[in-house]
Amino acid sequence: MNTVERIRTRLDDAFAPLRLDIADDSAQHAGHAGARSGGGHYRLDIVAEAFAGKPTVARHRMIYAALDEMMRGEIHALAIRARTAAEASQQPTPKETR
Repeated sequence: MNTVERIRTRLDDAFAPLRLDIADDSAQHAGHAGARSGGGHYRLDIVAEAFAGKPTVARHRMIYAALDEMMRGEIHALAIRARTAAEASQQPTPKETR
């Protein structure tokens, strides 16, 4: 199982998300210190009701806790967009530019 699949499995189990998009941006960071040590760069867009009533920092902490040891090795950088379904309906995800 690759890193993206492991991230997906852990977040599916922890949050039962309505939407979960994970992008591996590691190739864009070749030569970066994190890339040399084996940690990848990932971008996450997750929509789950578990985030209702929680501020951004709390949502990020929930995600870090779900990913646990992956944050200390496999994942060097993680860009997070965590929303509820109501927030997602008001803030559509921008189309990919690549």
